[in-house]
Amino acid sequence: MTAVLFDFSGTLFRVESTESWLRATLDDAGLRLPAPELARTAEALQRAGALPGGAPPLRVPEELTELWETRDHSSELHRAAYTGLSRQVPLPDPRLHDALYERHMSPGAWSAYADAAEVLDALRGRGIAVGVVSNIGWDLRPVFRAHGLDRYVDTYVLSYEHGIRKPDPRLFGVACAALGVEPGRTLMVGDDRRADGGATALGCGVHFVDHLPVAERPAGLRPVLDLVP
Repeated sequence: MTAVLFDFSGTLFRVESTESWLRATLDDAGLRLPAPELARTAEALQRAGALPGGAPPLRVPEELTELWETRDHSSELHRAAYTGLSRQVPLPDPRLHDALYERHMSPGAWSAYADAAEVLDALRGRGIAVGVVSNIGWDLRPVFRAHGLDRYVDTYVLSYEHGIRKPDPRLFGVACAALGVEPGRTLMVGDDRRADGGATALGCGVHFVDHLPVAERPAGLRPVLDLVP
């Protein structure tokens, strides 16, 4: 292998809990909810799937179905889809729906998995090119910079910047071309068997990790080093 492509959410980073997300947004707005109401509202937002990078919606409202299927094709569609899900849940101020969306894009909303820096540093030491390929509607580069991982990444290929989303093999092809590597000598690492598994259509190898809270997956990325001697 001469290159490794990584997914973002659930692979290298994990977003904060829905309750933490809601609490931080309320704090920024100078608002407070009693603890029981905060917990109930966070649970409702989680069921709605309103937190990007969090649990998927239990049910997508019919009026949002088409938007949901294309959400990763542009920043506008992504925001509209997730704030649409958020608006299924009553909040004390309607402006909080957009504020919640803004919060999830902040570096503070994300934690890197404990072994992410170790694995990326080892790959760099072996001369392996690294790319990030993500279905997303916003620029995640500031998250990598804030957490000190940007120095390990040679290219970012983000669905909203290309109007293509995984599992479309063309997105993986963009990453391989940007790195100047052959797909057959490239490994894709991700947590979504359907989306990230699309790399196999291009001839890439694929390795899957579990999308778990950071504390529950301290060494999930280390097997990558055994696959890339």
